[in-house]
Amino acid sequence: MTMKSSSIRSFALALLALVAVASALPAHAADDSWVVYRKVFKGSVPEFAEIRISRGGQCTFDIRQLTEDADPKSFAVGDKLREKIFELAGDLHEFRDVDLDVHRKIANLGEKTFVYQSGSEVHEAKFNYTTNPSATQLYDIFEGLTRQEDHVITLQRRVRYDRLGIPAALTDLDGDLGRRIIPEPDALLPVLDQIAADSKVVEIARTKARAMAARIRGAK
Repeated sequence: MTMKSSSIRSFALALLALVAVASALPAHAADDSWVVYRKVFKGSVPEFAEIRISRGGQCTFDIRQLTEDADPKSFAVGDKLREKIFELAGDLHEFRDVDLDVHRKIANLGEKTFVYQSGSEVHEAKFNYTTNPSATQLYDIFEGLTRQEDHVITLQRRVRYDRLGIPAALTDLDGDLGRRIIPEPDALLPVLDQIAADSKVVEIARTKARAMAARIRGAK
């Protein structure tokens, strides 16, 4: 073996070792960044909402009253919507030294906080009301996700404990669907299908759930 071929072989072995090390790293290591939305509004229902979205796909929501214990739950957010969230956060410089509040005397609409976290890097921006276009769009997405998951929780709870309350909950959801404020309506399909198939639920609610599910599927 010549000196040149020996060097090439050593380089190839070193390259393979680097590839092996990279493959052994946690899959989320390159995607360890999060955009978080938090809203605190005492006296409202709910009083607290926090949505956490990771670039790698891990997402959680925690929607509750302030007197209740924290109880974050995992949920799915599509790739396209996650990309949009991080794109808008990028437009806002990942909330680094950005002032979003209008600083005018208006009603208290709840304290909203955007947070960007990547490893030890953390930036946040708080506001009551903003007119920044990118911030407004991001706020609308997160508020929509909050409404979406709140509808899921409410319908699941009504199925278990209050079937007579299902028609009112469906009407509330139908209004939000009509206003197109639910970012990913497909998330409602499992609970709507469950209601439509439950013989213990009043027929008017089953019919409405079936029609709403069909409308969501037809909109794809």
